[in-house]
Amino acid sequence: MADDDVERTIDALQRGRPVLLPTDTVYGLVASAYQEAYAEELYRVKGRDQLRPSALMAGTVDQLLECVPELRGSAEPILRALLPGGYTLVLPNPARRFRWLTGLRTDAIGVRVPALPDAARRVLDAVGCVASTSANEPGGPDPSTLDAVPARIRELCGAELDVGPLPGTPSTVIDFTAAEPHVLREGAEPAAAAVARVRAVLAG
Repeated sequence: MADDDVERTIDALQRGRPVLLPTDTVYGLVASAYQEAYAEELYRVKGRDQLRPSALMAGTVDQLLECVPELRGSAEPILRALLPGGYTLVLPNPARRFRWLTGLRTDAIGVRVPALPDAARRVLDAVGCVASTSANEPGGPDPSTLDAVPARIRELCGAELDVGPLPGTPSTVIDFTAAEPHVLREGAEPAAAAVARVRAVLAG
């Protein structure tokens, strides 16, 4: 991966443009998470209803905790048990941070720390947390390559990183906001194994 591609992607994100970024599962459409206007542009490019949530993605668990410090409480052991990896975790968001990503449920937030390719990790090291969704049309197939990203979306992005084919199965989504975990989507990693791992960690 050329350094120029990484720098171009960092620059686009810092200017509020959405970009195409590889994760450990599929190619994602991401934008800087720190301003509502940037998230609105991501939703516009995707064609996504702004009442639907998008994930807050970080390069490391520590970076995520800087963005949502309330997760340092009871949620941190869950994060440490499962991330980095192919999971999106829905966790309590009592301070209602990043409300432009949470959809109607502002007291919860979906978070993601993928095992990123090196080039993508360098981008997030530079820009911090991003809003993230699959780089597909709403309801369309998840892209395992850049060529599988709809041309309309690619044309509207400020930059893209190409690391070749990815596994192509989106992250597993698990809601940990209630007493019992609730699997919202089976995906790249087995949900049952994740729930068992978390229970073992919390049991000490």
